[in-house]
Amino acid sequence: MSSGKEQSKGFTPQKDDLLSSGKKGPADRYIILRLLSYVKPYKGLLASAIAITLAGSVLGPLRPYMTKLAIDDYIAKGNIKGLALISLILLFIILLDGLKQYAATYLTQLLGQKAVLNLRMDVFRHLQKLSVSFYDRNPAGRLITRATNDVEALNEMLSSGIVTIIGDIMQLLFIVILMFMIDTELTLIVLSILPFMIYATMSFKSRVRKAFQDVRAHLAKLNSFFQEHISGMSIVQLFDRGDKEYEKHVAINREYRDANIKTVFYFSVYYPLIELLSSTAAGLVIWYSGLRMLEGDLTLGIVVSFVQYIWLFFRPLQHLSDRFNILQTALASSDRIFRLLDEKDIVKEPENPVNPGSFRDEIAFTNVWSAYSADNWILKDISFSVKRGEKIAIVGATGSGKTTIINLLSKLYTYQKGSVTLDGAELSRIPERTLRKIVGVVMQDVFLFSGTIKENLSFGKPDVSDEEIYHAVKTVGAERFIEKLPEGYNYRVNENGSGLSAGQKQLIAFVRALLYNPEILVLDEATSSVDTETEQLIETATANLMENRTSIIIAHRLSTVQHADRIIVMHKGTIKESGSHQELLAQKGLYYKLYLLQHPEKMRLQTG
Repeated sequence: MSSGKEQSKGFTPQKDDLLSSGKKGPADRYIILRLLSYVKPYKGLLASAIAITLAGSVLGPLRPYMTKLAIDDYIAKGNIKGLALISLILLFIILLDGLKQYAATYLTQLLGQKAVLNLRMDVFRHLQKLSVSFYDRNPAGRLITRATNDVEALNEMLSSGIVTIIGDIMQLLFIVILMFMIDTELTLIVLSILPFMIYATMSFKSRVRKAFQDVRAHLAKLNSFFQEHISGMSIVQLFDRGDKEYEKHVAINREYRDANIKTVFYFSVYYPLIELLSSTAAGLVIWYSGLRMLEGDLTLGIVVSFVQYIWLFFRPLQHLSDRFNILQTALASSDRIFRLLDEKDIVKEPENPVNPGSFRDEIAFTNVWSAYSADNWILKDISFSVKRGEKIAIVGATGSGKTTIINLLSKLYTYQKGSVTLDGAELSRIPERTLRKIVGVVMQDVFLFSGTIKENLSFGKPDVSDEEIYHAVKTVGAERFIEKLPEGYNYRVNENGSGLSAGQKQLIAFVRALLYNPEILVLDEATSSVDTETEQLIETATANLMENRTSIIIAHRLSTVQHADRIIVMHKGTIKESGSHQELLAQKGLYYKLYLLQHPEKMRLQTG
């Protein structure tokens, strides 16, 4: 786990199957039953689709039987009226079969869309509950693949897989029954091919399942690469890495292509094999029928109907193989989705919660040790307290542990040793929702969502009035640039605020914090990436924001913290010094050295 500039120390790239806290290699039956739980709320739709499919599954098998009757009972006997009647009956069966297919398709598609909607909602809801450390370990592209490509694979199965499989099985049953009614010997010849087909299908299944898992893994890797490089395209261009990154993309793309080709190979073998077997069955039936017709033991109507039944018999089997293709894709996707949903790295609500109504006394860090990875301690035996109304600054070199302190206070991460208390209550016992109302953070890297300026300003408090927004904007001094935008407060911000400067985004973050109105305000390097003019605006806004409020300021620029009540100096995860600006200068220790480094003219005077 990590955050800020210390994140890279705790981040370890994972395999695509890193979501492994759930069931390992769950059985197909378990996955299907779990998928059906998303269908259960719409059992009325499912029952209707199954009923229509079952009732209509006899319609297809009736057509060859009606053909036999037409040939043997009417054409052979020259019964024109009877032929006309049976032709009308056959036309009615065909129309009814078409109506059945329309109704079943509509109901199953509707069922699939409703079920997948709930699944998408569950995935997103669960993602919001997962800890920040989980996102440090899992690239965004892979998680996006779970929520999009994998979920869409389930949509196809739920929409056209389950009910259609039931319909195909019933159709096969009716075909076999009618075939036996017409001629037992020919039926046994057709069924003699079935064991070979079952063997081919089972062999195909064992290979294609793994192939589909590989395809999904490589797709997730490809999505991760795209997401990362689109986000960092400016860096790629600045360092002229276009050709090198293109070569990496080619390698990843080739792996994805090869994985897909492997599945294509299996299907290119399987489908012709099924076709060969069905053609073999047809050949055997025609050969044996010819022998029997020569002996006068078989009618032309039976032969014609059986030729039709052969293709009708193997068509549902081929459909089942297609559905099996969908099922295998869905099972591979389901396995990954359910492992994500079973991920246990969530921020749990405390068993014995303490709900402080407000911040009354002090925050206390006592002998705190914290690491983002085993034994790689970022904080080492940290102890300090912040009294209500006090303004504390934390300074130090990059990687000294400043941001980690804020992460622990915000409960974005947990500490391994010691304790952090708020008014005497251990932080682990305070619910996140309660803590978030008390502690507000303005991060160094401001994130803005796609939407209007107004929507981003009111992100933490969506019910805020326009008057409150305008007052907060003026307090911070952000009206200077907002009112100059083409549509003012209704100006639409692109992804992550592209089109706005770092200073403008920082001012929006300040307004957002002011509207949120926390009792404890944390400013994490809030002026590190802005120009001097904007820094002056932010310093004025900071003074207004911190008024009558407990504040913790993390800063590189010592000029921004000189008026703090107390300054804590961090060095390699420990507190080296603590005191006011003047006290620390008088000590001529680490803070004094940092001060001279940022004020070269002072250093020249000292050396002169």
